Amino acid sequence: MGSLRLRPVAKSSSRHLQGVQRRLEAARESQRVLEEQVQTWNEALDDMRIRTLVSETPQLQADYNELSKHVVAARAELQRRSAEVSSLVRERDELLREWVPKDEHG
Repeated sequence: MGSLRLRPVAKSSSRHLQGVQRRLEAARESQRVLEEQVQTWNEALDDMRIRTLVSETPQLQADYNELSKHVVAARAELQRRSAEVSSLVRERDELLREWVPKDEHG
């Protein structure tokens, strides 16, 4: 039985696949960085919430409210980036499905 190999795709399809893969890698890295930031901000928000309850100062409450708005916005952006990664994965997988196995005889 002959070994199977993938038939090369047209150059434009290959470039498209490479472009999608680059965008996917960049999107995943961006998502990872934002996840770390959101985790840090969540910890700071939890700490600030406790301090706000204890001190009850208007400035600390204002700071808490401001940080809370940033965390909400960052979480929404994280969801957007997650959706972008999922979309790019689907696009890449579809391009890969277009590759048809071909035996060594033609």
